[in-house]
Amino acid sequence: MPGAEWFGDEERKEVLDVLETGVLFRYNLEDARQGIWKARQFEEAFAAYHGVNHCHLCSSGTAADMISLACVGVGAGDEVIVPPFSFIAPIETVLALGAVPVFAEVDETLCLSPEGIRAAITPRTKAVLLVHLFGSMARLDEIVQVCRDHDILLVEDAAPALGATYRGKRVGTFGKVGCFSFDFFKVITAGEGGAVITHDPEVYEAAHMFSDHGHDHRGSVRGAERHPVLGLNFRISELHAAVALAQFRKLDAMVARQRAAQQRLKETLSRFPQVSFRHVPDETGDSATTLGFFLPDAATAARVHQALGKAGAGTAYWYRNNFHYLGNWEHLQHLRSVNKLPIHLLADVPDYSRVRLPRTDDLMSRMQMIEIRLGWSDEHLESLARTIEQVLRAELA
Repeated sequence: MPGAEWFGDEERKEVLDVLETGVLFRYNLEDARQGIWKARQFEEAFAAYHGVNHCHLCSSGTAADMISLACVGVGAGDEVIVPPFSFIAPIETVLALGAVPVFAEVDETLCLSPEGIRAAITPRTKAVLLVHLFGSMARLDEIVQVCRDHDILLVEDAAPALGATYRGKRVGTFGKVGCFSFDFFKVITAGEGGAVITHDPEVYEAAHMFSDHGHDHRGSVRGAERHPVLGLNFRISELHAAVALAQFRKLDAMVARQRAAQQRLKETLSRFPQVSFRHVPDETGDSATTLGFFLPDAATAARVHQALGKAGAGTAYWYRNNFHYLGNWEHLQHLRSVNKLPIHLLADVPDYSRVRLPRTDDLMSRMQMIEIRLGWSDEHLESLARTIEQVLRAELA
């Protein structure tokens, strides 16, 4: 939880600015708000940081995914290629739009592979929803080319990799639109919140309208606005925007600290020939929220995971965690919901319980991940490194 570790006076000041006006709503009420526009201020700064023309701040990363897909035209019956290793939110948004998630293989980046995407393309493929996982990036050059070759839209969910770059360009800016999250477990946090970025003015216009019941946001009086399209309520409040703004100003310092801690732990793990690291296509651009590594086989990975946990140096072993892996998503495998999903109207409803992705399964079974924390002192980091080394020497002897 990097951002949540660095709350301070900066966040309090931004929140108090909003509370003193009494205007928590992000639109209109110009006279009462006394020039305080936190959402607008964040959007301008975030767009500049990413070198794009437009940013729209919304209520969550899930909302950002749904807004992005909807506003590039994904809808009923379209297929969207998605990763089997991710938080489930991107897949939920595809289903909510009436589209069909199609799972493809990941590679050693832990993101969708170009080969996996190519193999999953059908005549109904509309888009690829590419998630850049845990601080790093996918093989972007090749994936962008695959999408161009097949005239497929690329939507980037860069929520877990804010601050990462690939060859000097920020992740989230390679596709038609990029999505981010600022929930409590992200690089920076507002408690809840998300953002959509794009160069495309038409996508931006659609995004800010779709996320506010179709309002065009022209004019200062709420009742005078027109409704060019139907939409939903994915608005962010000025309070959440205020926290996000303060956190965003700390991002570069956060990333620098994460990189230093990751490098120290990587030095320790590098001493063991049985350990191989997650592939990072541009290591200088890794925002270093985690350190991912592979062990020779599933049995060794499970044993090391258990031993590290007992020693107080726990890792994430996503292969057995029900949060981030298709193999453990029983509700998705059987399409269990509180209502009848649009996908059930298809003549050929996919059977997600039968999806087999052998390369992904092998990688997941051997992969461990260490979360990098901002709050680690130098002494704690050294102690952690020693503990990891001791455990690996015992388990990999």
